[in-house]
Amino acid sequence: AEVESDILRRVRALLRELDGHHPSCQSDRGMLRWTLHKKTDQNPRTSCVLVRILVKELERAERGDLRHYIIPLLHTLMYTLIQAPCIPDELWARVYDFCKRLLTLPKPFCTIGLDYASRLQVERAAPGTLYQRMVISEQSLPSAPFPYQERIFIFADPELLPEAICKALATDTEAAQASQSPRGCMSCVVTHALQAALGDTCDTHGLRARLQALPPGDVEHWFQQVVAAVEGAGSEGGSERGQHTARLERIYQRLLGSLPAGSAPQEGLQGTPLPNPNISFHLWTEDEQLWKELVLFLRPLSQSCEPECLGQELEPLEVQDILAGCACCGQSRFSVLSTDSGIERDLPAPEEPCAPCAERARLRRKGGIKKKPAGCTGTPGPDKNLSGAPHHLPLLDVGAQGTPWVRRQRGGRGRAAAVSWHGPALPWSRVPPLPSAHLLLHSRKREARRVFLTPRLDLQFYHIPVAPGQAQPSAAADPAGPEELCEVAGYLGRADPWYESNINTLCHMIPKLATMPPSPSRALVTDLFLTDVIAYYARMGTQPVCFQVHSVKVLFQDPAQDPAEDVFLTELLTQVQDSPSHRELSTTKRKSTLDGPGMDLTVTYRKVVLSARQKELALSLRSTGLLMKAIPAQEAADLGCLSVTITEIIRINNLAGRSFSAVANRFKTRNIKIRSPEQRPFTVRLDKDSRRTYRDVIGLEVSPCLEPSYCLQKTRTAKSSPLDTEDVGLVKYLPKSLLLPINTFAGVIP
Repeated sequence: AEVESDILRRVRALLRELDGHHPSCQSDRGMLRWTLHKKTDQNPRTSCVLVRILVKELERAERGDLRHYIIPLLHTLMYTLIQAPCIPDELWARVYDFCKRLLTLPKPFCTIGLDYASRLQVERAAPGTLYQRMVISEQSLPSAPFPYQERIFIFADPELLPEAICKALATDTEAAQASQSPRGCMSCVVTHALQAALGDTCDTHGLRARLQALPPGDVEHWFQQVVAAVEGAGSEGGSERGQHTARLERIYQRLLGSLPAGSAPQEGLQGTPLPNPNISFHLWTEDEQLWKELVLFLRPLSQSCEPECLGQELEPLEVQDILAGCACCGQSRFSVLSTDSGIERDLPAPEEPCAPCAERARLRRKGGIKKKPAGCTGTPGPDKNLSGAPHHLPLLDVGAQGTPWVRRQRGGRGRAAAVSWHGPALPWSRVPPLPSAHLLLHSRKREARRVFLTPRLDLQFYHIPVAPGQAQPSAAADPAGPEELCEVAGYLGRADPWYESNINTLCHMIPKLATMPPSPSRALVTDLFLTDVIAYYARMGTQPVCFQVHSVKVLFQDPAQDPAEDVFLTELLTQVQDSPSHRELSTTKRKSTLDGPGMDLTVTYRKVVLSARQKELALSLRSTGLLMKAIPAQEAADLGCLSVTITEIIRINNLAGRSFSAVANRFKTRNIKIRSPEQRPFTVRLDKDSRRTYRDVIGLEVSPCLEPSYCLQKTRTAKSSPLDTEDVGLVKYLPKSLLLPINTFAGVIP
């Protein structure tokens, strides 16, 4: 009763935090879920108690129509069920029935309910399946019945986070990886599967001792036996639960020798916590870095392919280095115009090669059509991810709408989660809160030209805002709110309360933990806490929020300068540029005296109306600047619209003379064109990034950014059918707009 009362108190505190009633101790914000799961890890016998309490709270929330409780409680429940050593059938049935009832609710409740109902059905047929599949994929363990691999890439922006925090995060992730081994992870899978099937009759202590004494080869042998038995029971579907238990009991008896399954000491259930996932930490310093890391992740999956095959599919970055000099002796080579006729007798006499290259100097010719081996083809076409869903990131595609292991397409063998760490843009630093839009477009263009990653990876984007941990400016100097500092994370927190509770509240806690002085207690806290937060977010955050990426075409004052094309995710800001010459400055002053400050602008845009009809509007005004916001202030607003605020200067004539007043002119649009009729330049800054500031601008064109694969296929279709202006053929089925999906726990809750 005391244990149940303590767990109930923790669950109710978690729900009060969702209602906005923060705990009395501010240091507990964001840690209630973590401490609850850690309590069950330390005492696995409380798993059934926690599951029973969570089921009661879910049913109470259903009766009281407290829908904002449902998804957080359901995620907490499923995370407990995956790691629980043994759960009574009565509780399984109640959880399964509740998930089925969620199918009558709108999204995202029905989506998450269907996903979890599918997982529960598999788990009830073969206990331990969810745990086994998660460990195999996260640790990249060899398994023929389940050949999937996952990896979490953490990309930290060094422009936002201090060097000390980056080093601490890298050290913590490396320490978490070093604390476990493939052999230990295989032992965890074997132990959990046998205990889930045999229950109290399993001698967990003896089983762990036996696995510890075996050589690595024997541990892998028993691991493969258990995986084959569990996956076989899950694939049969209609097989009885007793047959699956009998298979694992035979494996258990052979593993422990002559010890029968019923002779286990009465020591109670012992849990097997999930090992830390495979996490790698990277500093985001170049555009190609994400693409390089994904290719390196795929190479172990493509060991059956010849090196020439990978070279045909990729556009290797090493080619330029190889052409610059001899690969073995380093002698320079120069690129010249080829006069080769294709006939061998027309070739000049071969020059004497250098000694190390003598064996490689033989001429080799290949056919004009390069046939790729099976398994290495990169068929161009619609984006395909392993879950069959056309949406986790256009290079990072958010998927996993259903059971992430069951609904993937055959042949797909990789899954990677890119977790980007970014600090909020401080008013004095002017750095972007999320520099992923530019890198996303760069990667998608490369992938559209030659498809390689898309058929092999289901890539998903996550976002963890981290405060830089530096001294903040005084509030009187620049009172910036948290939404202004990190608009993307602020919107995600408003849309998903569980994201706000678990991720946004850690914004200032992570730097404190990462910069704690070295001590045994620090290693104990940070290694568990940081990796657990990342793992929980990547494992349970499967619902995307898709942000529209906008493209901008910049026209310059100099006619000889080509227009620039760029993209932005959060905002675009224009301001009047100071005149460089004294003559222009004096002219500007005279005009400002007559017409007011600012400059004349002509604005043409398509107004967003409720009927979704396109309404072209044009206006001429005098303005000191404008601001386009792509992230709405409310989660119910359309993410595809731009909120434009133009500071218009109104001239007022009265008896006292001429005066001017500034009026905010606001409207919503998706396409807008801006021109300066008097050719007066202004500046443009994208995403609060001073590094992406354009000067001497006289015109802008802003529109939703198109998906590169759509543009490429549209161009190909136009060549074959130049008279067709509508989307025909394959183009109709391709996504038209470039979206940046970022995973949360619930998506947008209506």
